[in-house]
Amino acid sequence: MSVVSNLRRERRPAVVLLSGGLDSATTLAIAQRQGFSCHAVSFDYGQRHRTELDAAARVAESLGAVEHRVMVIDWGNIGGSALTDMSIAVPETQTTGIPVTYVPARNTVFLALALGWAEVLGSSDIFIGVNAVDYSGYPDCRPEYIAAFEQLANLATRAGTEGATIRVHAPLIRLTKAQIIQRGVSLGVDYSWTVSCYQADDQGRACGRCDSCRLRKAGFESAGLEDPTRYFSR
Repeated sequence: MSVVSNLRRERRPAVVLLSGGLDSATTLAIAQRQGFSCHAVSFDYGQRHRTELDAAARVAESLGAVEHRVMVIDWGNIGGSALTDMSIAVPETQTTGIPVTYVPARNTVFLALALGWAEVLGSSDIFIGVNAVDYSGYPDCRPEYIAAFEQLANLATRAGTEGATIRVHAPLIRLTKAQIIQRGVSLGVDYSWTVSCYQADDQGRACGRCDSCRLRKAGFESAGLEDPTRYFSR
């Protein structure tokens, strides 16, 4: 067995939620830098920007994840979001309140599945790239939500009741988008491989107008770095 393989076996396992976007790629790089053996998980939930899954695969490989799994969820049966219901348009101007791109209970479902996998792996650490500074106002991206889910994880699992302390890491939660980008660049993240757009085309090109695109573009401008995002024209 190679030296690299031995080192990976000695590192503590962690489950990292990986959408293929800017924030989750940075989170994976941070988990790697902290010495975890990273098991990345993405979700095919009927999202209109399904090309993000291709980006997630590229990011997982480039950043050295031990493995990358894609779990399938049929969110179309729930609807209620512009990301899963094609009859609801993705807003291309600034909105107020919680936007229609919010997917009901998405992070709760994602974290629950990640928690189950973590138990199987014998892992006490889950990483998620939520942010509560430059973000769209989703309620499941706030610090109090992450704290509440971590408490639930320790109450609802065999690992938690048998003495393990399960931690939900959200290393980006209090950073600006510019700070996130700067951190990722310092860790070697190639953001040209990521897809953030809510309505990216099949080639991963962004619209440049949705909320996620606006936040990403402003982040690169504030960081003073070139934006590697590819855009499509209409």
